[in-house]
Amino acid sequence: MQTTLRATGPLPADQAWERYADLDLWSRWAPQITGVTAEHRRLRPGLRGTVRAAGVVGLPFEVTAVDEEARTWSWRVRAGPVTLHLDHGVEDARADDGPRVRSRTWLRTTGPAPVVLPYAPIALVALHALLLER
Repeated sequence: MQTTLRATGPLPADQAWERYADLDLWSRWAPQITGVTAEHRRLRPGLRGTVRAAGVVGLPFEVTAVDEEARTWSWRVRAGPVTLHLDHGVEDARADDGPRVRSRTWLRTTGPAPVVLPYAPIALVALHALLLER
């Protein structure tokens, strides 16, 4: 199953991208993430590590693609025998987005429906938080 979520917000796209690219910032905007363990602190293809969810569950991950110029990245996250594929992107606002919107983001999640569907509302909260000015 595949879902695509989208959000808009007042944070400039370059700043939103930095919140993705810097692993130390993930827990500031993603309420489901309480920490990330990895050898490097910036997204790069092949980066492996563990993302801590809800403070107790460690989920192994591998970053499969990063395009800093396009502000897109992809990764695989394992939860036991289940693997999720997540593709992320940050874009500049469109002319018709309105004066308060400076960026857009999207997330495409692919995996088994019993995991993807319950994750969607949590991920949508995180996408909106990613684009908030603080």
